[in-house]
Amino acid sequence: MWALGAVLAIFICLVPFAGELYAWFAEPLLRSLPEGGNMIAIDPHGTFFIPFKLAFAVAFAIAVPFVLYQIWAFVAPGLYKNEKRIVLPLVVSSTALFYLGVLFAYFVVFPLIFDFFAKMTPEGVALTPDIGSYMSFALSLFFAFGIAFEVPVAIVLLTKMGVISASGIAKQRPYFILGAFVIGMLMTPPDPFSQIMLAIPVCLLFEIGLFCARRLETKDQTPDQDDA
Repeated sequence: MWALGAVLAIFICLVPFAGELYAWFAEPLLRSLPEGGNMIAIDPHGTFFIPFKLAFAVAFAIAVPFVLYQIWAFVAPGLYKNEKRIVLPLVVSSTALFYLGVLFAYFVVFPLIFDFFAKMTPEGVALTPDIGSYMSFALSLFFAFGIAFEVPVAIVLLTKMGVISASGIAKQRPYFILGAFVIGMLMTPPDPFSQIMLAIPVCLLFEIGLFCARRLETKDQTPDQDDA
């Protein structure tokens, strides 16, 4: 309830700026359109509802730190004291990685794929994207990249919980790389550029998560060695 309340409160504050938000949101696509090109609204109510839907999505994105904190607060009573110590670092890192994934999609992926799509438009065809279709396409990419960038957190959690060791994760590297491309195919729109642009950062984040897991295991084993 607290998480939902936070999202709604931010949404109410963003409603007056819904039009400006959509203009910023559509900028990567508009830059790629031919000179004089514009977006269109197929549905009669699209120009009214689409900006408000976007404002709600942005409100959720802004409230992500609070939402994650509420999730961890719900889980915390069932955790041991040593497990609770990692809650704050995990919440901070999860939030930062989610935002990093969204920013990577907006500033790196969008310009590349939209320029490619614009250049591949057949002669005689006017590229006039629908605002609703664009929002669905862009939000799906935002969500895909935001979730995919959580890979290091997932690896550290699995290691900390003893589900698998860092060495065990390292042995699964070839399968993870293959899985990254498969997940990129499933989570992104059906074009190879989006798939590759998602899979490559996920593979790099896998290595970062593996490095952190190894450091964590070394730190946990140090007291035992000293005691021995």
